[in-house]
This record gives sequence, structure tokens and C-alpha cells, in this order.
Amino acid sequence: MDEYRTSGHAIWDIKYDLIWVTKYRYKNLRGEVAERARDVIRQVCQSREVTIVRGSMSPDHIHLLVSAPPLLSPAKLVQYVKGKSSRQLQEEFPHLRKKYWGQHFWARGYFCATVGVVDEKTIMSYIENQKWDEDAESFKITEPTKP
Repeated sequence: MDEYRTSGHAIWDIKYDLIWVTKYRYKNLRGEVAERARDVIRQVCQSREVTIVRGSMSPDHIHLLVSAPPLLSPAKLVQYVKGKSSRQLQEEFPHLRKKYWGQHFWARGYFCATVGVVDEKTIMSYIENQKWDEDAESFKITEPTKP
């Protein structure tokens, strides 16, 4: 259970594989810009209690494996990270403002996949091996109701 994280009322191990790209796939994540982007992303994640398990920054995209608390959806996390980093980078590097008019440093959208310790096959097998009611649906009652 070393991998599990806890809060006052929950124990979890929720990991997301996240990828997003720069607008127009411009290769601007180099040198000082890349270092500053990494720092801002780390700050945003830390402020939201998100742990960066692994990360990679290419000149035109970011790839992160993160562990996030259950109350934070991947959509909100990416919104926070992309929004804050876009504002900071364009404020600190004037040459980016000329390339990215309209304050959009990142392209619209992102990729997200969940990563887990227990795979779908294991969960389905566990569920299938429970006591079943005679119901033929995929969401079954394990203990029959009393008449």
C-alpha cells in the first residue's frame, strides 16, 4: 500500500497519462522557455496536490504521468496547467506574444488515459466471480432481496 495516497476520507491511486501540444505545433519549448514552462507546471501541480510521476517536454508538446486526488478531474487539471502556463510564458517572453496572438500558447484539447494498478480484466473477473442474483444484466445484485 505504499503507492496509495490518502486524505481525510479517501484512499486512492489515480494516475493519468496526459499529453497536450503547442498551438500550430510550433517548436517553442526550448531553452529558457522550456525551463520556465516546467517550473510553472510543477507549481500548478503542487498547488493542486498533484504528483508528477514522470514527465517529458519535447519542443512542441508536453507528456506527463501524474497522480491526482479524486476530487480533481483530468479536464480541470489540464485547464489549470494550460491556462496558468500560457499566461506566465507569454507574460515573461514577449517574443511568444507575437507568435501566439489571442493569448493561446497551447492548442485546443489534450489526450488523457487512466493508468491503474488493477486492469480491466482483473476487475471484470472479480465482479463475475461474485454471488449473482438471476438477473442477466451487467449490473447485478449480489445478495437476493427477501420476499
